[in-house]
Amino acid sequence: MSLPDELYNVKFAEYFESIKKMYLIDVRFKTMCDDYCENIVNAEIYKKKFEKNFRQKLECENLAKELEEEILFYIVRNSSE
Repeated sequence: MSLPDELYNVKFAEYFESIKKMYLIDVRFKTMCDDYCENIVNAEIYKKKFEKNFRQKLECENLAKELEEEILFYIVRNSSE
């Protein structure tokens, strides 16, 4: 059984040999590592969703500002009629 990619982490580099051994023989340690890996993956998923939603939010805000200007321009241009 190989280690999950998320455990190949700079923070764990000096303990890598211990991690490899413990992951294979210690059930509690493996569970802890698997939970860690799952959370790293989930955090990345939510980061991407946040970035996508943030871009969409900015696009909507910009479009709303443009439409506000168009509405005001339209009112000013047509209210004298």
